[in-house]
Amino acid sequence: MEASASYRNIRTVLLAGGVGGARMARGLAAAVAPDHLTIIVNVGDDSLMYGALVSADLDTVTYTLAGINGPQGWGIVDDTHIVMGHLEESGIDTTFRLGDRDLAHCLARTTALADGMTLTEFTARACDRFGIQCTILPATDDPVRTKIETPGGEVLDFQEYFVLRRHEDAVAGLDFRGAAEARPAPGCVAAIEAADVVVIAPSNPPLSIWPMLAMDRLRSAVQQHPTVVAISPLIGGRAIKGPLVEVMGGLGLSPSNAGIVAAYDDALTHFVIDSSDASDAEELSRLGVSVIVADTLIAEPEAAGRLAGTVLDRIGAPPTR
Repeated sequence: MEASASYRNIRTVLLAGGVGGARMARGLAAAVAPDHLTIIVNVGDDSLMYGALVSADLDTVTYTLAGINGPQGWGIVDDTHIVMGHLEESGIDTTFRLGDRDLAHCLARTTALADGMTLTEFTARACDRFGIQCTILPATDDPVRTKIETPGGEVLDFQEYFVLRRHEDAVAGLDFRGAAEARPAPGCVAAIEAADVVVIAPSNPPLSIWPMLAMDRLRSAVQQHPTVVAISPLIGGRAIKGPLVEVMGGLGLSPSNAGIVAAYDDALTHFVIDSSDASDAEELSRLGVSVIVADTLIAEPEAAGRLAGTVLDRIGAPPTR
């Protein structure tokens, strides 16, 4: 999709996590000039696997913008799994599967960080290597890890909950360990403050966006911004994939578009819902948000670009602050 002059130069920040975040990043990258787009990515899912630091959300966004993402939305297309096969022969559980090229990228990051490079610096280097022109930033260079609290009192690492146990455990609470002490990565707060619009991707709010907002400085920057638009991850009142409905319910939030708005605690000025949920618009307007109705299924790049253009067109260039 060719970016229209009406919104190409709108300075845009996207808060992203998961496949939905990566697909929205791809749409905005088609609509906004590269030097006007900053993508801030959740790192609460980061985990050590096979001795390598896996930054699942950062890599999903990076691979998607590089055009090499796998057909499920994560990993690298046509990747081989030779190392996983050898690990299995050694009796190692490889339920969490990494392709060879994906694993090499994770090992390169692990080595770079051990040598003193920050996650922000490694991510910038990866963008250069993959030919990505917009800016991708981890939400923080400090370790923030999402812990899942179950009704029985068990506390699970995120990837244990999500991948190894296939997110079948009920979620009674979340602990964003390290967030109280963490600092937003260099450039995150400045990008939000300079942006014309902050977009929150159609990601799972508690699992993908809350870990970022758990950092006081980043949350404050978002809450104080005059134009914050979230895209609902629900279509026809249902999540396309993942445990969104179950997680929202377990945390006492309505698994609905109204519940999504509530999950962002009055930070939103605009809320985008799918055309199949247009009947929710009047109720949502009473919650104090301007509602935009659009086609929000963005599995295909062209659809993501259209949605990005529609949202930015509807918002328009915000007034000078």
